[in-house]
Amino acid sequence: MKIATSESQNPRKKRRTAWQRLWADQVARVSLIILALLYGSAFLADSISPYSMHFNDPDLANAPPTVVHFTDENGSLCWPYVHTVERSFEVETFKQSYLENTAKKYPIRLFARAESYSFLGVFPMDIHLFSVQEPARIFLLGSDINGRDSFSRLFFGAQKSLTIGFLGLLIAFPIGIVYGGISGFFGGIIDTIMMRVAEAIMSIPGFYLLIGLAAILPPSMSSSQRFALITVILSFIGWAGLSRVIRGMVLAVREEEFVQAAKAAGMSELRTILIHVIPQTASFIIVAATLRVPGFILSESGLSFIGLGIQQPDASWGNMLKFAMDNVNDLLNQPWLITPGILIFITILCFNTVGDTLRDVLDPKMQGVS
Repeated sequence: MKIATSESQNPRKKRRTAWQRLWADQVARVSLIILALLYGSAFLADSISPYSMHFNDPDLANAPPTVVHFTDENGSLCWPYVHTVERSFEVETFKQSYLENTAKKYPIRLFARAESYSFLGVFPMDIHLFSVQEPARIFLLGSDINGRDSFSRLFFGAQKSLTIGFLGLLIAFPIGIVYGGISGFFGGIIDTIMMRVAEAIMSIPGFYLLIGLAAILPPSMSSSQRFALITVILSFIGWAGLSRVIRGMVLAVREEEFVQAAKAAGMSELRTILIHVIPQTASFIIVAATLRVPGFILSESGLSFIGLGIQQPDASWGNMLKFAMDNVNDLLNQPWLITPGILIFITILCFNTVGDTLRDVLDPKMQGVS
């Protein structure tokens, strides 16, 4: 006779304990904080960014990062300010340079009124986290060849590059979970047919399929339409692998006593699958979802990098990195151009770290280890 422990009687306490163990891991904690900051900044991109995604100043093309001054002429600390810059060309080398015009100071204004925008696409606002008075500009990460603020575009690019991961999960995972659950629960010929279909979908080379489809898309297709198409295709070919794993777990669970008791009580098969069988795979689903998001992000970034994903003038980390690679000869003089690549690397690393830690935390063999 099994004696029910307080932990098994109170699953909510067990979940809190798992969260506490995840939070206790310092590396996972830092990763979670970084991911929260990245997604929070993407959500508030319009408010954080000093300029809109399409704002440009042709007179400041390929400008270096704006120098923010914290001391006055006497070397004393003061409120941060910037100067205007003037572009000049070297006739001998055909290179451009920017020099500060120190005649006037332009203080950085916090929560200042600047370009208007629609917060969440609904509420009209014009408050930005920081800004400077015209004609001065504040380009913290310089500008691109069209004079657009790279710092602002990083946040707008994050909206697409980071969002696609969760949108892909919302489409792919419910399909894979239900499909695998039905296949494993019924077994027999149904299981055989369903798994052959899943294997056929798994055999489709997803990235090359996207390349082929993107190459034949009409140039008139907007970036939003391309984004939606990429999300749908990645989701369509991403659920099959999950369904096979879920199917294997369901095969092991369907003969358990609580499942047989549900059948004996007259519960329908679909309800038994959704209420009693699939929840037993929750731990795996959580870990798999965490580790699957980076795949969606990398796929979108890769397509945008080769020019087949999100198109200019809209921003994504992939097409911003493509711009950097197109100007690879200037990277030594403009290292800030690779910032999107650094953010992609950090995002993928954080997701993988959280996923690996979750796998250890939710592993039944590790439940007794603290």
